[in-house]
Amino acid sequence: MVSLYTNQPAFFADIADELRLFLAMEEIVPAEACGASCTDAVSVVLEEGGGLWRARAEVRLCGQRAVSAYERPAVSGDALEEKRCRKRAVKIAAFRAMRAATGLELPWGSLTGIRPTRLLRELIAREGAAEAMRMMRQEFDVSEEKLSLAAEIVGVQMPILHGQQKEDVDVYIGIPFCASRCLYCSFASAVRTEKTDMAAYLAALERDIAHGAEIVRDTGHTVRSMYLGGGTPTVLTAEELRRLLDFALSAYGGFGVELTVEAGRPDTITQEKLAVLRAAGVGRVSINPQSMNERTLRLIGRSHTPEEIKTAFHMAREAGFASINMDVIAGLPGETEDDMRHTLDEIVRLAPDNLTVHTLALKRSSRLVEKLGEYPLPEAEAAEAMVTAGAEAAHALGMRPYYMYRQKYMRGNLENVGYALPGKECVYNIDMMEDTTSIMAHGAGAMTKCIYDAERRVERVPNPKDIATYIAKIDRLAEEKRRMYEMR
Repeated sequence: MVSLYTNQPAFFADIADELRLFLAMEEIVPAEACGASCTDAVSVVLEEGGGLWRARAEVRLCGQRAVSAYERPAVSGDALEEKRCRKRAVKIAAFRAMRAATGLELPWGSLTGIRPTRLLRELIAREGAAEAMRMMRQEFDVSEEKLSLAAEIVGVQMPILHGQQKEDVDVYIGIPFCASRCLYCSFASAVRTEKTDMAAYLAALERDIAHGAEIVRDTGHTVRSMYLGGGTPTVLTAEELRRLLDFALSAYGGFGVELTVEAGRPDTITQEKLAVLRAAGVGRVSINPQSMNERTLRLIGRSHTPEEIKTAFHMAREAGFASINMDVIAGLPGETEDDMRHTLDEIVRLAPDNLTVHTLALKRSSRLVEKLGEYPLPEAEAAEAMVTAGAEAAHALGMRPYYMYRQKYMRGNLENVGYALPGKECVYNIDMMEDTTSIMAHGAGAMTKCIYDAERRVERVPNPKDIATYIAKIDRLAEEKRRMYEMR
């Protein structure tokens, strides 16, 4: 347990996020709630004077003491920018004190947000490219390697983002069901069984879609892309998929420039389902092995074999999809660098159009965290080598990195990166991760977003994760979404 004192209580959670970069899942509590029982303690104070904000952080950790100070010119007149800069000051001071106390160098420096590329893009727009790069290195302490990755992604994204219109909206449709639950998963996805009332869920989903399509039309928006995700949408039968896609496309009048379906689990993919997807106009599917090592697949709860992955991929190729993505995870329990390279070698032989390299994130509600002592995890250095191997495999296939995001509690404080052949980038992934396009989202656990460009603000309406609650609240949620979109 680590105690945290700050005279900026509004930023307590943000400072705690900085500490967790070094402390992983260690409990962080307010100093006043800890008393003398906490020998490990952090203090972060922000003061203003002489036109400057001065942040000072002191860390006492495992017998080590470190102090760091950070100052920057005070900002006034823009409340949002003032809050952002004050928060930045206390976070940077806390990060640097923790780095000094632990001796750990982190590749993404003090960045805790999930969208480093969004930050870089905004800095470039506001400060110019040279100053933005300087700030990422010297202010946020991002490594040269990670800054180079972020800059390359921003460059790939630029022409795609420039094609956006203010009226654009992406449509997300969620199927929160899977064939089984993976060891590392924390999503609120149910396992489909004979007792699952899928008909009730799909009927509610159609009502949700009808509401959303009406809102999009009434507010003058245009569909830019459509994404069917989960869960695992292909746990639906071929007939259920056909009906859902027909309904959604009819309600919205089309899917824009791209229609993606997250096929995900190879053991849920059949030729009949693939034919239904192609007939509906689906151009991009994702087939996600996570690993090509059978021992690992059994351990993490995937009910398919490496051979079934290959069979599903070849069926999708023969069905004529323009783009096929494959996901892998670096840092899976029990895996070594050689295991990861075997997985990547198998994928290179298949030659997908997209490759997404995830880093294992420890989710509090996952079975993996509940039984962490039973599963040996690769060290941070090994996870980093696996991520590097993923980048090398993508480059060998002629791909470029095109989107990226980070999560809490990732092995080695690394990242998830999507790679694609030129021209095969997923528009929805870019829009969603960069918060540049409003999203009308349907299904339990889905998040509708509305982008207010002038205020640099994002408003959200989350659908309940519990399926029964979601079904009961669909009409009320539609009213909230309408109010949000009408104010845009």
